Amino acid sequence: MPAHAAHAGFDAIWLDSEHNTWERREIQRMISLHHMADIDCIVRTGSRNPTDLYRLLEDGATAVLIPMVNSRKEAEDLVRATKFAPLGQRGVDGGGMDNSFGLKGRDYGYFQIANRETLLIVQIETLEALDAVDEIAATPGLDGLFIGPGDLALRLECPMDWAQPAMQKAQARVAAAAAKNGIAWGRPARSQDDIRALAAAGARLIAHGSDFGAVSAMMPQFGKRFDEALETPQPVDDNAPKAAAIAE
Repeated sequence: MPAHAAHAGFDAIWLDSEHNTWERREIQRMISLHHMADIDCIVRTGSRNPTDLYRLLEDGATAVLIPMVNSRKEAEDLVRATKFAPLGQRGVDGGGMDNSFGLKGRDYGYFQIANRETLLIVQIETLEALDAVDEIAATPGLDGLFIGPGDLALRLECPMDWAQPAMQKAQARVAAAAAKNGIAWGRPARSQDDIRALAAAGARLIAHGSDFGAVSAMMPQFGKRFDEALETPQPVDDNAPKAAAIAE
């Protein structure tokens, strides 16, 4: 998947371990495949345990994406867990993939590069987060805001449709907070027009497509091919075994 995504021109893949189960070795292998394909790996995790978070970075993840961040205090705690001093209190190892397994040593600027090149992105998807979005965005060490449309629409009591005024208003608040503090923002996009509109609004974190979406679109198409092929009249061969349709 990382190789195909890189070949198709994507900049990153977002792995979801909030709603899906991944063993740590599975995530390590997937991150390694990203490095082989030269494509960034963003891991969304439901864990806020500092060790869990900075191990993902040690394993080579480019970014961690944290759901349901509702306050400046929560954002500060996450910075503390994922950034090296003086920005945070991330534990020092230096023997992981993010430091070429220690081959470069530390004198070349590992800590500064890690703080600059690995990203902490938090999701804005509740009314509390919207109310605090300016304070969250101003957190030193935070790199991006990502709108969670499903949860946000549920709490705004409106359809998950970006034509909805409430959704547009929420997006504008997030975009303004990000622009004011010089950090990235974005959300999932459903169409080319949506992608264009987001880019025009200054979004830098634009997600489009998924493995679930690909499979759900592919299966009906492949099933239709079978149906059409099997319904096509075939040349009659009186000596051939008779076929039967069997339902279980």
